[in-house]
Amino acid sequence: MNILSEEFEAELDNILSFWEQNSVDEINGGFIGQIDENNVRNYEASKGLILNARILWTFSAAYKQTKNQTHFELAQRAYQYLITYFYDKLNKGFYWLLSPDGKVIDGKKHIYSQTFVIYGLSEYYTISHDQNALDLAIEIYHLIVEKSKDLVNGGYTEAFSADWKELSDLRLSDKDVNVQKTMNTHLHIVEAFANLYESWADEELKSEIISILYLINEKFIDHKSGHLKLFFDNKWQDHTDVISYGHDVEASWLLLRCAEIVEDDKLIEVYKEVAIKLMDSSISAIDADGGLWYEKGINSGAFVKEKHWWPQSEFVIGAMNAYQLTSDIKYLNYCKNNWTFIKEKMINPTGEWFWGIGEDYLPMANQDKAGFWKCPYHNARMCLELINRLKSKEITI
Repeated sequence: MNILSEEFEAELDNILSFWEQNSVDEINGGFIGQIDENNVRNYEASKGLILNARILWTFSAAYKQTKNQTHFELAQRAYQYLITYFYDKLNKGFYWLLSPDGKVIDGKKHIYSQTFVIYGLSEYYTISHDQNALDLAIEIYHLIVEKSKDLVNGGYTEAFSADWKELSDLRLSDKDVNVQKTMNTHLHIVEAFANLYESWADEELKSEIISILYLINEKFIDHKSGHLKLFFDNKWQDHTDVISYGHDVEASWLLLRCAEIVEDDKLIEVYKEVAIKLMDSSISAIDADGGLWYEKGINSGAFVKEKHWWPQSEFVIGAMNAYQLTSDIKYLNYCKNNWTFIKEKMINPTGEWFWGIGEDYLPMANQDKAGFWKCPYHNARMCLELINRLKSKEITI
């Protein structure tokens, strides 16, 4: 084992240990909805579906690497809470937001969040062999196709009410454009469907994955600029207003992974090219310290000079993936330099990572250490990916 692999194993343990020791809600059940930057646990915080589903995926995926029984038990805890409190027995699908004691605050069915349920359930099935978990993942897959797939214009519609009616506000968060179709949701639909396919090799599911991969290549990838187009209305009019470097680098490796899972040779070649194109387009956003700036305004041309935790995680994987594809040492150096930046600036000495670092190198103020969006999914996945990739005989460090 090389030193770099040992470092990623140690960091995986650091991340998982924080969540083991701090996130379990012994008062209300499940997991605490929010832990602030000072490690203060907010037992009165609401519980978000995305956090719970990502915890389920993280500890399920981690258990396959660590074989730590505590990781299995935390995955099981997340699964039980998910199916007991978040599942809508009447209308099917999973609620967006619950009160601390498990009552429904917001029952909307955002397709993005439903995909992470599939992602978590299908991963949990691989360690538990619980057929109910797999059956539920399959149910949600069918539900997404039935309710969200646009049979006229193509693609998937963003969000619905609790009873699957149209909504006027489709945004995933306040920073997004209010449109019917987004790159982010489509990326995670295909990610979740591909993860499900590894446990349930259904031909219709495979066909759907292939169809989405072709759609993403046609609609969401700007082959001229090498960036992703993020926001579209129902008839595919582009409303993109920013470049999201985190999504560029995440898509660079994740879409190729999905093509490899369905073993489509043509799409594999397409997404090998796309992987390099998306990575190369992001190089201009690398700071001298190896960190990746967050976004860039298309009209202003100005960087958002913050370095958030999740784009750094995805950049490490994307750069290593590009190195594996090309053997070009520059990508390995980008990977190493970004990892050095993470070690020096992003990892919080009291556990987990800072939400982000500003241009002044100070941690961004008043940001969660754990919360609705601050989950162990990106950085734990980075560690797992790098541990496994560094085992490859083709990697020379």
